[in-house]
Amino acid sequence: MTRFVFNTAATLDGYLADRDHSLSWLFEVDGGTPDAPEHADHFSAFLEGIGVTVLGSSTYEWLLRETGALKDPAAWTSAISTKPAFLFTSRDLPTPPGADLTVVSGDVTRHLDAIRDRAGDRDVWVMGGGDLVGQFADAGALDEIQISVAPVTLGAGQPLLPRRLGADRLHLTSVEQRGQFAHLTYRVGG
Repeated sequence: MTRFVFNTAATLDGYLADRDHSLSWLFEVDGGTPDAPEHADHFSAFLEGIGVTVLGSSTYEWLLRETGALKDPAAWTSAISTKPAFLFTSRDLPTPPGADLTVVSGDVTRHLDAIRDRAGDRDVWVMGGGDLVGQFADAGALDEIQISVAPVTLGAGQPLLPRRLGADRLHLTSVEQRGQFAHLTYRVGG
């Protein structure tokens, strides 16, 4: 059965990105990349189970800037993998040549069946940002949250999940130390 999983890194004070939507804070942390030894095996295993990635426009634009994927299409597959992706946006944004990217807008519930179909028997990585993840949670289509908490505070920025999810919906299933990061996994209930 397809699960919708939010897997991300966040600061100790609960931000995904700084005020400018930058993740530069993450790469300043020792081991702050998915290919770092403390994350590589876990992240590879996670990606093996993913059939589709879903992302919002701010995350997408950041990826385009950081990877240069519009000029180097191979950078897109390095950043996202060769798996299909759905981009939720209300704007007309450029897409990397050859990217398996479906651009959609509107209520996430209108697109859940198409996303599940593309995922097949694998999971969906709801990459972010936080507001898009919140929309999946509001629709009852968020099954798990995996957070790698970094030893950084920003004081302000883009919040991890700008929604209220009470303790009745979040159930801690694992805690791991991965280098400087605390990796927390929560099952999300209805």
